[in-house]
Amino acid sequence: MTSRTRPRRRTAVALSSLTVAALALSACGTGGAAEPAPASVTDPIALTHDGGIYVLDGGTLELRSEIELPGFNRLNAVADGRHAMVSTSTGFRVLDMGAGALTDVEYPAPTPGHVVNHHGRTALFADGTGEVTMLDSDAVLDGPDAADTYTTPEAHHGVAVELADGSLVTTLGNEEERPGIVALDAARNEITRNEDCPGVHGEATARGEAVVIGCETGVLIYRDGAITKVDSPTPYGRIGNQAGSDVSPVTLGDYKQDEAAELERPTQVSLIDTETNRLQLVDLGTSYTFRSLSRGPEGEALVLGTDGSIHEIDPAAGSVIRTIPVIEAWEEPLDWQQARPALFVRGGTAYVTEPGANAVHAVDLAAGEVTNSATLPATPNEITGASA
Repeated sequence: MTSRTRPRRRTAVALSSLTVAALALSACGTGGAAEPAPASVTDPIALTHDGGIYVLDGGTLELRSEIELPGFNRLNAVADGRHAMVSTSTGFRVLDMGAGALTDVEYPAPTPGHVVNHHGRTALFADGTGEVTMLDSDAVLDGPDAADTYTTPEAHHGVAVELADGSLVTTLGNEEERPGIVALDAARNEITRNEDCPGVHGEATARGEAVVIGCETGVLIYRDGAITKVDSPTPYGRIGNQAGSDVSPVTLGDYKQDEAAELERPTQVSLIDTETNRLQLVDLGTSYTFRSLSRGPEGEALVLGTDGSIHEIDPAAGSVIRTIPVIEAWEEPLDWQQARPALFVRGGTAYVTEPGANAVHAVDLAAGEVTNSATLPATPNEITGASA
C-alpha cells in the first residue's frame, strides 16, 4: 500500500466571455491546452456518443461543441462547476465543459472506474491497479502530481469515498470476488472493516456523511466509525447503483432479486434509511436501468422508467407521489454499453436523453413538464453537466 499526503489547495476557475469563433477553434480535434481558453457555454451539459462528446448550453440546449474521441467513453462530473472526467482506454481525461474542449490533463489509470465527489474532494478509482487518486475538486487541472494516492491490497472493480476528516472508505476485492469494505483514517490506518457484502458495488453518501455501499445481499452503511450491514428482504437482493443527497438520510438504490436472469428488468427500487438502518422496497409499476436514478433539489428520489416517465418518490413516506411524462416508452438493451435513456438532474432541472429520437429534453421539476428539447446529430449515450 502506498500513499502521498499533500496540502489541500483551493483554486478558483474563472469564466470569461469568448466569441463563438474562438470556441469552435478550442473544440477542434481530440485535445487542447492544459487550460483551454474559457468560453461562455452557460450551465454546460455533456453527452457521449459513438465517436465523441457533445457539449450543450444547459438552458437553450444549443449544441456548442463537438469533440472527436473514438471508442466507448464514460462521463463523470467533477464538482467544481466546470469540468468532467472522461474515462478513456488510458485513464481519466479532463473535459472542460465550459470551454467545450478536452484538456491535455490526464490521470493515468488502467481500466478507469468510479469517480466520486464529496465535500470538495474527488476520488478516482483505477480498477486495473486498485489505486485511488484523491484531489481537490477545484484543482483538477493541477494533474496527478498534485494528488494524493492510496492503493488497495488487490486490484478490483471498486469505489472509494474520501470524507471531510480525510478518512477513506473503499471496497475490498480482487478479480475473483469483492467481499466488502474497509474504512481508513487520514493516516490510512484501518478503523474498521466488513466482509459480509458479496459482489460489493457502487456507493452513495447521505446526510451526515453516511456512506452506503451496495451488496448482493443488501447494503453496508458506514457512519461515525462503524459499519452496519442491512440485509435485503429477499435471499438475493442486489443493490449495485445508488443516488444520495446531502439533505436526506435516505439513499435511493436499484434492486434486483433474480440471480439467474441474463438481464433482469426490475420494477422495484430500494430506499435505505441511514439513520434507522431500514431498507424499504418501492414498486414503480415499470422497469428502469442503472442510468435512471437521481435526486431532486429537496432530496426527492427520481427514477426514469421504461414507460418514459420520471417517477418521483417521497423518500420518507416510501411512495410514488408523482409521475412526469417525458419520452416514448422504451426497453433496456442487453448490452450495458448500448445507449439507453439516461437521467441527469441539476438544481430544479432534469435532463433526459432519448436515444431512439437522437434527442435530449429539459424538464422543469417544479412545474412537472418538459420545457425544452433538442435533436442531436448522433445517438446520445451518457450525460452529465457542470455542477458544484
